[in-house]
Amino acid sequence: MAVARRDLIANAVLAGAVLPLAGLPLRAAAQDRAERPPARQVTRLAEWRFHLGHAADVEADFGWGRNQRTYAKAGAATADAAQANFDDKGWRQVRVPHDWAVELPFAPPADRAPEETADAAAAHGFKAIGRAHPANSIGWYRAALPIEKTDRDRVIWLAFDGVFRDATVFVNGYVVGTNESGYAPFTVSIGDFLDYDGGPNVVTVRVDATLGEGWFYEGAGIYRHVELVRANAVHVPQWGSYVRCTTQSAGAEVAATLELRNDGAEPATLTLRQRIEGADGRLAVRLDDQTLTVPARDSLSAEATVLLPAPRLWSPADPAMYRLVSEVLVGEAMVDRYVTPFGVRTVKFDARRGFLLNGAVTKLLGVCNHQDHAGVGTGIPDALHRWRIARMQEMGCNAWRSAHNPPAAAFLDAADEMGMMTVVETRRNSSDPVAMDELDRILRRDRNHPSIIAWSLGNEEPHQGNARGARITNVQQDLVRELDPTRPTTFAMDNSWDKGVGEVVDVVGFNYRTDRMDAFHAAHPNVPVYGSETGSTVATRGAYVNDATAQVVRAYDTEHPWWASTAEDWWRIAATRPWIAGGFIWTGFDYRGEPTPYPHFPSISSYFGVTDTCGFPKDNFYYYRAWWRPAEPLVHLLPHWNWPGREGEEIEVWVHGNTPEVELLLNGDSIGRKPMPVDGHLVWQVPYEPGRLEARGMDGKLRTARAIVQTADVPHRIELTADRRRLAASGDDVAILRAEVLDRRGNRVPTGDNLIRFKVDGRAAIIGVGNGNPTSLEADAASERRAFNGLCQAILRAGSRSGTVVVRAEAEGLQAGEVTLAVGPG
Repeated sequence: MAVARRDLIANAVLAGAVLPLAGLPLRAAAQDRAERPPARQVTRLAEWRFHLGHAADVEADFGWGRNQRTYAKAGAATADAAQANFDDKGWRQVRVPHDWAVELPFAPPADRAPEETADAAAAHGFKAIGRAHPANSIGWYRAALPIEKTDRDRVIWLAFDGVFRDATVFVNGYVVGTNESGYAPFTVSIGDFLDYDGGPNVVTVRVDATLGEGWFYEGAGIYRHVELVRANAVHVPQWGSYVRCTTQSAGAEVAATLELRNDGAEPATLTLRQRIEGADGRLAVRLDDQTLTVPARDSLSAEATVLLPAPRLWSPADPAMYRLVSEVLVGEAMVDRYVTPFGVRTVKFDARRGFLLNGAVTKLLGVCNHQDHAGVGTGIPDALHRWRIARMQEMGCNAWRSAHNPPAAAFLDAADEMGMMTVVETRRNSSDPVAMDELDRILRRDRNHPSIIAWSLGNEEPHQGNARGARITNVQQDLVRELDPTRPTTFAMDNSWDKGVGEVVDVVGFNYRTDRMDAFHAAHPNVPVYGSETGSTVATRGAYVNDATAQVVRAYDTEHPWWASTAEDWWRIAATRPWIAGGFIWTGFDYRGEPTPYPHFPSISSYFGVTDTCGFPKDNFYYYRAWWRPAEPLVHLLPHWNWPGREGEEIEVWVHGNTPEVELLLNGDSIGRKPMPVDGHLVWQVPYEPGRLEARGMDGKLRTARAIVQTADVPHRIELTADRRRLAASGDDVAILRAEVLDRRGNRVPTGDNLIRFKVDGRAAIIGVGNGNPTSLEADAASERRAFNGLCQAILRAGSRSGTVVVRAEAEGLQAGEVTLAVGPG
């Protein structure tokens, strides 16, 4: 696990730049050094060369090369692009995480395309990728490996957190590993194939995204982190630790299992020295030293327990983290040092009381999310993961279901640190050897994360209600019980909750059909339940009139597919039944693909989110914010107040809020005061008159909250803001920029659609843009974007040198917006 939790590994080398490839001076081996190499080195491989399509041509690319089959001669007959001396100077430089699909043009299916072709195109957001676009479905990546002469006797592997999909990994022309899954992490051992005498060492990855795994946008490429790990012969292997905690009156009993591997030719006698530290590095408790002998070419597991006195319990309110520091010594030399972050907490799903965290009833206020974002697709930088979590927490969210696949390790690290509970879902509900191996890797990578509260073994599978599905899920559940007996299993089901899989897993998830939960609970009072998918209200941000021709859906909480319900309808049920553990909204963010309710071009994304693809809130965001953070007074007013030509006509006005009463005023005149129903909203019909519409949240005579919408004039200026003003000079840190179209008085222009150009002065670059419009066909990998209903977004990535970065947002005829950012040590 420590290998996967990079930032906490001692001796890690988080390299922002790798050595240049062919066409430039290439010398991957450093000068011979007399000193002993570090106990463990972990090098982030961030800079790669990339080529879209076949590396040479269809015949010479893969499967045939030099008139011989690829695997005819090891290291000599593979594709030319896999050779260390291949000339890649014409390939583009990219930084991983990288999604090449988001850079592709949109491609509507032909008028007479087969239905399955059209459905597949829509499912993935109409990007020009897949079987209909074979040239865009293959990608090649190359990176130099910083190998030294002193690495000759070390154990060396590459750790890939996620490649979409069907990856073939080469080192110096040798095929060293393959992985079909686009979501499961994997490793490949590469020590045998390296040059330790000063020659070049190059890893090449061929990625084939022709076939998808889901019915939603999945991206393409090396879209998660890759690391080079160099360890000594005696070492802790990948994901080689497991920490369990049991709370008791005297503290928490911590049980630690550490796998030790000896790849040497002789048995190794070692001392294992371990301690637990707080997140601040202060010593909490030491474990007893252990003396162990690991046979040659073999492994063993070291077990240890210790009492951690008066631990801080991990929770959303206090996400306290600890670290198990494991040092492996042979004689006086430390040959490995492995750090495992963990948290102390208890989780339980109870059929009567719902969900309990650390023994306290805690309603799951959750969202489901896919793993893409405007501008960057699935290639989400670490800071953007954190921003997305924070956006949901602002709404009051405390839980996140990773639909329908395991998330990035970087996301889970952020969830641990920020206090976001998670349900991790496997991609394939199958017991075949490949699916079981994928599940095994997911469990080993993730089981130390305190944020994870359950393992989801599937979603709406065709066999969920029959005996076959029960058999398959039983096999998967047995593996969960073996590798992590501390967490329950669950399954997201849209029918047959009392059959098949529903009789196997620990907790039954209801996808929608919240109104059927009462009957299920009455018949099965001992089965814990929660809403694994709820709501599915559809809306276009900032739009308040349905327009099927323009594929626009009004943003009142009224529109939803036949299988779903409004936000208010499901939440009123979940909020008033203590035995319902909570629910997960479908979805927190709009996502590419699966366009609903308009499944045809040019709709390229879903409309389900409580925020759009940029994370800009829709109005339902404030419904949840009101009732998921009820102690903080709020009122929110919709719609906007720009309705030219409709003077005197009644406009449907809603107020979301949580104050005891709300008074509505137009241009200073009271329209009325109404009590706010619990878990509800208020409605007025207001004859339109330009000016100022105001909602006052009242608690008796005290005004505790206020919302105002003002009739806006024509666009006058752009206001540009950033989520942070200081970035780390790591080459990977990003700022989320918000550009807002305002009138002369500072009111947002609710229909503003000006083309906004982002210009950067300094060592940084715009890596993606978006505006949340589900029908926009503008490029994501660009430095300009039209505002949509007054807003657009840009993602700025800082370089690896300290300095100042100035970003301007310009539009024709408008005053520019500007923001200054500082880039310095992290």
